[in-house]
Amino acid sequence: MKKGDEERGALILFVSSRGWHGTALERILNRDGSYGWERSGPPESAGSAEIGDFLARRARFDEDFWAVELDIPDAERFIAETTATG
Repeated sequence: MKKGDEERGALILFVSSRGWHGTALERILNRDGSYGWERSGPPESAGSAEIGDFLARRARFDEDFWAVELDIPDAERFIAETTATG
């Protein structure tokens, strides 16, 4: 969805299933120095216009960020497992 800098920039996963937007997960640095995933971005079932607006707003503050769409079966399960394990 958006290619960022090869060495830096935030990473946001847009998780969908058959074109249905489930959520956006952003990789964050925790206080203990480990990385985890946090929900961010447009709400569930957002349309392409809302997602495009979010990407444009985000690019104004962080030109280096990456946005990757994962269109996978059972997106809800992936989201639950990813956010539970960090």
